[in-house]
Amino acid sequence: MLKHGRAGVPMEVMGLMLGEFVDEYTVRVVEVFAMPQSGTGVSVEAVDHVFQTNMLDMLKQTGRPEMVVGWYHSHPGFGCWLSGVDINTQQSFEALNQRAVAVVVDPIQSVKGKLVIDAFRLINRQTMMLGQEPRQTRSNLGHLNKPSIQVSAKSALWLLSFIK
Repeated sequence: MLKHGRAGVPMEVMGLMLGEFVDEYTVRVVEVFAMPQSGTGVSVEAVDHVFQTNMLDMLKQTGRPEMVVGWYHSHPGFGCWLSGVDINTQQSFEALNQRAVAVVVDPIQSVKGKLVIDAFRLINRQTMMLGQEPRQTRSNLGHLNKPSIQVSAKSALWLLSFIK
């Protein structure tokens, strides 16, 4: 992701994350694929659905067991957050699988061993306010702290530790 992001500077880049949903709370990313597009500002253009469909068909034909677990994109020099366009993109991924993850990396601010990266999922504010957020239970592989609006950088680094 970082390498792809740096290659695209000053433009934004986007890609898909493949892996598996290990249990109800754990996402393992095993591979990332760059998507053939870039942005012109603080948000990438819409997902290339033809490319995504062709890639998924190729994965099936080759017998790869991975599935799309989310997407990533870069914010070169902007930090890690989701723009309005990014939120719409994440909504489309969560419509396919509510556990899909969006990862944002800043290749400009990632220097001298400091990786600037964050992972996001959309939160239903109504259920959060009512104390009914479903992620406030225990994982089979550890524990989950009460979620905040953004996943901490430490959590994002943990997520990335599973990437080859």
